[in-house]
Amino acid sequence: MRNLKTSLQSSGYKVKTVENGQQAIHYLKTDTVHVLISDFDTGQISGIGLIEETLNIDSSIGIIFIATNSDIKNVVKVMKSGAFDYFDKSFLMEELLFAIEKAIERKELIEENNCLRNKFQESCQYDGIVYESEKMKAIISMIDRIAQSNATVLLMGESGVGKEVFAKMIHNKSMRKDKRFIVINCAAIPENLIESELFGHEKGSFTGASYRKIGKFEQAEGGTVFLDEMAELSLDMQVKFLRVLQERQLERVGSSNSINVDVRIIAATNKDLSKELEKGNFREDLYYRLNVVKIDIPPLRERKEDIGALAKTFLYEFSRDYEKNLKLLDIEAMLILLNHTWKGNVRELKNVIERSVVIAKKNEEILLKKHLPIEISNNKNFIEGRGRTEMTLKEYEKLIIIDTLNKVDGSKSKAAEILDIRRQTLYNKIKEYNISL
Repeated sequence: MRNLKTSLQSSGYKVKTVENGQQAIHYLKTDTVHVLISDFDTGQISGIGLIEETLNIDSSIGIIFIATNSDIKNVVKVMKSGAFDYFDKSFLMEELLFAIEKAIERKELIEENNCLRNKFQESCQYDGIVYESEKMKAIISMIDRIAQSNATVLLMGESGVGKEVFAKMIHNKSMRKDKRFIVINCAAIPENLIESELFGHEKGSFTGASYRKIGKFEQAEGGTVFLDEMAELSLDMQVKFLRVLQERQLERVGSSNSINVDVRIIAATNKDLSKELEKGNFREDLYYRLNVVKIDIPPLRERKEDIGALAKTFLYEFSRDYEKNLKLLDIEAMLILLNHTWKGNVRELKNVIERSVVIAKKNEEILLKKHLPIEISNNKNFIEGRGRTEMTLKEYEKLIIIDTLNKVDGSKSKAAEILDIRRQTLYNKIKEYNISL
């Protein structure tokens, strides 16, 4: 072991040696250790006992055993107990150094994921929404301010950004939270049925109307109606909906009696309503009635700080749902996710993580590039315009770090947050790649 200490120190590692397992446990309780290397001569404590006590102190420590021929029968036992790796007495130093690097990398991944999990518990989750970006923090702040009012809200944003989730959040924070939250997808209802769906109908009002139907607005009395894809309503239906907004009254199809309704309206669309106004597809008076409080939800590509938090949240959820053992996202996989265009926004990211978890093996702990859909993992859009057709992982990683640092004016803290890594890890990468700021 003395020669081993010299070799490890010459490779740049800080090494502490102790005489037995008891001393090792004492040291682990008082100092930070990344890797524990031991033979089977651990004193009064057994090899398996050393593993158990070490992992109880810090489950991220990589434990490597070096076995003599007589110890080989114990190797299976220690590996099953949680050892990271083992070598026989004729090991090559290069192999041990490689194992140490892998153990350190795994520890850093675990620590980063634990840090993220703690951040979720403290501030990153709000009524089911996971976020890190300043843009999302501003939206959450806006929702906090307007939720208790009865003001009509217009949510604007691309498909997949989570408009329904935000609408549900507003309802849950409002005085109407104990009443119903009714979702109406205007694009999914045939035009000849939408009036009946929204406002109801009387028996015999049209062919097939064999009973009186209570519409969605009446069903939501006292609560909230969320009208998704509002721009898909015909101009005729827009006129009828405008009356509900202005007078808080409606008429069922086939009836001339007005019915008072008390509902809060939250509308959403993925279209630019100002352009729809110019085209004559949307009524100007309705637009201004809807646009009391407008919230623009940015696409995922414009808030990359949220990608890591969302990806890991989905990883935890789907690992639990599918009874998998995945706990971590490999840095290469994370870099690929950070640089995908996400045209389908959060919905697309969620689907990608679910698919990746499904195809992963039961015993795998780290989600790797190989688990990602090929259309994601082979996407080279981030290289376009740079005069390259291929890029090594290290070149890619260096490029991402430089781009991120440039975006935040060289702030290492902000860059580490966006990249979802510890600041010390970022400092090491800057030194490794000789990045000048």
